[in-house]
Amino acid sequence: MTDAPRVLIADDHAAIRGGLRLLLEAAGVDVVGEAGDGRAAVRNARTLRPDVVLMDVRMPGTDGIAATRAILEEGSAHVLVLTTFDLDEYVFGALRAGAAGFLLKSADAATLVDAVRRVARGEGVMAPEVTRRVLDAFAATPEPAAAAPPAGVAELTARERDVLAGLGAGLSNAELAERLGISAATAKTHVSRVLGKLGCTSRLQASIVAREAGLAG
Repeated sequence: MTDAPRVLIADDHAAIRGGLRLLLEAAGVDVVGEAGDGRAAVRNARTLRPDVVLMDVRMPGTDGIAATRAILEEGSAHVLVLTTFDLDEYVFGALRAGAAGFLLKSADAATLVDAVRRVARGEGVMAPEVTRRVLDAFAATPEPAAAAPPAGVAELTARERDVLAGLGAGLSNAELAERLGISAATAKTHVSRVLGKLGCTSRLQASIVAREAGLAG
């Protein structure tokens, strides 16, 4: 990947797509295509192979969550969900579908561009407003007695469990490296292995698993 991420914009409002295109291109981001609904987003992602799909949640026909799931299953691109809605059902739906990030459309230009670049690098991004809601939701959910850990957690080594705990705390590779006393490259390798063992397509999906397994922190 070059310093100019390749982005596909999926939104059912042409004016919003046009505004996002102007904003991103002004910041040096390469907008390779647009889609007006989820089905077109899946098709265009398959054809264009962007680094990131900027995905609206509510679109006619195939919605953004279903489109995100299909794109991630095909390995066509990373997905950054961008929406006016911050309801938990959309947050969890997008994250469980494999989205690498979730931002509100009220985010300023600098925040959006930074999020696109971070997601293109394989990092996770979540709007602060959304992060608080997700953490509050987990904190409010009672732990079931003697619950089995999520699938894949038992296969992790002790070090990988430490890495998963860091993902649950939202740590970057650099922060993981500092916490564990390893290099950033080694941290990245550990993260990839953890995602593979858990069957997760994003760091944010892994963070959900960490919290469900009681490992976040």
